[in-house]
Amino acid sequence: MRDGTTGESTMLLSYTATPKATTQEPFLAVLRELAQAYHAFSAYSAAHVRQLGLTPAQFDVIATLGNTQGMPLTQLAQKTLITKGTLTGIIDRLDEKGLVRREVPVGDRRSFRAVLTPEGEVIFSRVFPAHIAYLSRVFANVDAGDLEQVRRTLRALRSRFQE
Repeated sequence: MRDGTTGESTMLLSYTATPKATTQEPFLAVLRELAQAYHAFSAYSAAHVRQLGLTPAQFDVIATLGNTQGMPLTQLAQKTLITKGTLTGIIDRLDEKGLVRREVPVGDRRSFRAVLTPEGEVIFSRVFPAHIAYLSRVFANVDAGDLEQVRRTLRALRSRFQE
């Protein structure tokens, strides 16, 4: 759930309404920073992706399918973190634009693979490098060791939440 004025997760904001001893938990400040960093990244990234003529979700699908032979909807949903229901609509719109097609695997007519069309591959080869270059400007002055430490810490946190 989002707070319409700040974009912060209302779940994190609600922690400030708990007793003082609880609000002093050090991890709450970390969660707040993590949520705010992700929100800032999302806004920064989405603005550029829209300039490239795609929605963020469309970009995610094209970037995930690029340089692959396509993939089943279930796998694409897992990789993009988009629900299968929402993903179906995104695939429909990309299909209408001629960027993605559905392929029905031989012997399994109940499912399909999403595959970039030749036009989709052209879009991928244009927008993916442009977006990586755009994002790399933010990270240009961040030490590689610091990035690796953040990655390890985030991976460890994710692991603990998934236990």
